[in-house]
Amino acid sequence: MTAQPRLILDNVSKHFPQRSGQGFFAAVEEVTLHIDTGEFVTLLGPSGCGKTTTLRMIAGFETPTQGRILLDGEDITSQPPNKRDMALVFQNYALFPHMTVFDNVSYGLETRGMKRKEREKKVKDALSLMGLAELGNRRPNQLSGGQQQRVALARSLVMEPRVLLFDEPLSNLDAKLRVQMRSEIHSLQRRLNITSIYVTHDQTEAMALSDRVIVMNMGKIEQIGTPKDIYRTPKTRFVADFIGRANFIDTRIDSITEQSACVTLFGRSITLPLRYAAKADDATTAMLRPEALALREDASLPQVRIEQAMYLGTEVEYVVVTEDGQHFTVVDNDPRKSDLFREGQTVGIDFIQEAVHLLPA
Repeated sequence: MTAQPRLILDNVSKHFPQRSGQGFFAAVEEVTLHIDTGEFVTLLGPSGCGKTTTLRMIAGFETPTQGRILLDGEDITSQPPNKRDMALVFQNYALFPHMTVFDNVSYGLETRGMKRKEREKKVKDALSLMGLAELGNRRPNQLSGGQQQRVALARSLVMEPRVLLFDEPLSNLDAKLRVQMRSEIHSLQRRLNITSIYVTHDQTEAMALSDRVIVMNMGKIEQIGTPKDIYRTPKTRFVADFIGRANFIDTRIDSITEQSACVTLFGRSITLPLRYAAKADDATTAMLRPEALALREDASLPQVRIEQAMYLGTEVEYVVVTEDGQHFTVVDNDPRKSDLFREGQTVGIDFIQEAVHLLPA
């Protein structure tokens, strides 16, 4: 028997009045999601795509215009936030500046009426888990940004919520600290097996943390899948372009055999998997990630001119232009190569056939 999902969003929409006072606009439109116990799911998309509004409806800070939200089978659509058995880690930490670290973490348990002795043990355990055992008597202004975020996380974890929500929690941290905190959140969530929903516009964060990624655009879900599926086999051009970087080549389907299509790329006829309905002679778009292209000093290959060559340490990024004026980004991360191609140099371009993905034109 299949286990019941921990959280279900059933055809959920949220409409807000237009600023003009005339009519409404849909911030979220007909979103349906099933999230399993212990799963880490990320809502990913650009600003205004509806991800934060969706999180706020899950948390209870917004009421859906239509649809239902169920937690372990119970309809919580109209329940206030404090009755939902969820905890939210805010972007700006939201710590009480006049309280110590210990009291900040203890506050939620105190409002629940938990006895002091039990409360103190839980807070000490949570602080120890987050590496804050020695900082209980400090106030938030005596902590670094990373330490404050750990306090905010400890305050949420101590409540032992059924669902842990994250609202862009790392956006206020510098780049190096973001990577460190991302790793800590990943490790902690796996260890505690807490159902987690994470909102971000950072693709790398989403890929590193998630069991599944929900890509949103203009209030709707564009695609749901594992990080690997989202990156390698996006369903739409929006997803392909938003997740990482992509080169697009408009071409036509020469012929179709079962679930494969024959197309011509860079003068070479190749057969690729076809994951959408199409027929021969239809227009199609081939997506190639920058690392799927390669530059070689080979006169038998189609020739391109190097417009930019940027050494980035772990890789070299080239921008090249074809004879007919098309621009492509090529990433070379082969550590064995000691020489870079020069800007202005003409070289051959090749590609990895298995990495090409066809999209509707």
